[in-house]
Amino acid sequence: MSELIIVGDRVLVEQHDGEQLTHSGLYLPATVTEKEKVGTGRVVRVGPGHLMPNPDYNEGDPVTKPAESVRYLPLQAQGGDFAFYLRKESIEINYQEKTYIIVPHNAILALVRSDGNVLQDLEDLLGES
Repeated sequence: MSELIIVGDRVLVEQHDGEQLTHSGLYLPATVTEKEKVGTGRVVRVGPGHLMPNPDYNEGDPVTKPAESVRYLPLQAQGGDFAFYLRKESIEINYQEKTYIIVPHNAILALVRSDGNVLQDLEDLLGES
């Protein structure tokens, strides 16, 4: 996926939606879970961050090494994080026969970052068995 570049403060997410098992043991089809306001998924890539002016940039000083006129403030999300995001802010794209969601960083509600057993942590978090 090296050709796909995420720009600015956007995050590429692989959806975790589909059939879900409720606490009572019923399976909810994907059509029911699509109507929820909050989506979930795994962060695949993040953009460079929020664009801001570079305070070190000086156009008129020929002695110093030229600096870029802008900087990026890095995003909190990282590849591999599990994200909870607002569905209404997301945009669905198809890339190399896979469906992804692009979400602005400010539409992400929470991130789960684990250094242990990621699959067990997600099952515990989502209440799956």
